[in-house]
Amino acid sequence: MTYGYENLKLEKGMYAQSGKSFSRVLESLDPSENYRGTALEGLDAFQRQLKRFDIHVKGAGSDMVEKFFHTTDSAVLFPEFVSRVVRQGMESDILPEITATTTNFDGMDYRTIASVPTDDDKALRRVEEGAVLPTTAIRTQENLVKLHKRGRMLVASYEAIRFQRLDLFSVTLRQIGAYIARMHLDDAVQVLMNGDGNNNAADAYEIGSGSGKISGTAGTLTYSALLEFWSKFDPYSMNTMLVSNDVMLQMLKLSEFQNPLTGLNFQGTGTLSTPLGAKLLRTSAVPAGKLIGLDKNYALEHICGSEVMVEYDKLIDRQIERAAITSISGFAKPYQEASKVLTV
Repeated sequence: MTYGYENLKLEKGMYAQSGKSFSRVLESLDPSENYRGTALEGLDAFQRQLKRFDIHVKGAGSDMVEKFFHTTDSAVLFPEFVSRVVRQGMESDILPEITATTTNFDGMDYRTIASVPTDDDKALRRVEEGAVLPTTAIRTQENLVKLHKRGRMLVASYEAIRFQRLDLFSVTLRQIGAYIARMHLDDAVQVLMNGDGNNNAADAYEIGSGSGKISGTAGTLTYSALLEFWSKFDPYSMNTMLVSNDVMLQMLKLSEFQNPLTGLNFQGTGTLSTPLGAKLLRTSAVPAGKLIGLDKNYALEHICGSEVMVEYDKLIDRQIERAAITSISGFAKPYQEASKVLTV
């Protein structure tokens, strides 16, 4: 039986279709639904093209990078392969764990929406027969959310890249993805703390004596201070904490965090839970001495200006291969009160 994927003409122009990724273009030309009930069910259009050209990208039997360049058609697949592996590295970072929603947007300036309920709005009062229902207003934010391009240029000699196994090459690509995700995480942390330009910086607290402060001694984190900080989140729930390295060390030394079950969970999964029920995430993107508490269901919107873009070329005279790997993203705060900052 002959399948459509075996005769598909691949061209570089498939990457240039506005509003469509290469994978979506492939899927439109070779829909996966045509393969239901066949041995190819479960593969997407790109994976079927890898099968067509017998390119193995994983495992001990993975092919060399040069396998992509045996024909002009198979060479078209290489930027999409790079994009997918870089995306794997980005998704392994902690950014998805602090994002409430992701919005795909084709542009460089984005205006988000917000609802700022009053205390009266938050109280769902009983409505008598014939009475007017209370309203919740949703409006666009006054200022634009700026998107930033982050990326890396991958430069390698002909010999260094063409004769390497794809499985090994993927390790480098995933690391590049992790670097890009870390840059986006820096942007996300700045938005959580300082706002997205719409006068919505997070409420900031500090440990010390005096009015409006979290009770305790400045520079020392206690469980009592954490509880007081946790209590500031009503009606939201502090289910995630982003902490700097030094705050993480102080936190792990607290007796309340030395529960045997917490230790077993950390040993088994590498994830630390807390007595407060919040997920604990350590990152150097958070400034020293600070802790960001948030309700991950409401605190942060991730605006994706583009998927991972890969522009590939080669300098024939120097036998150098180059790939520009970029991603455009920005962040907005739908609900200001869903994130708060504690300075130890």
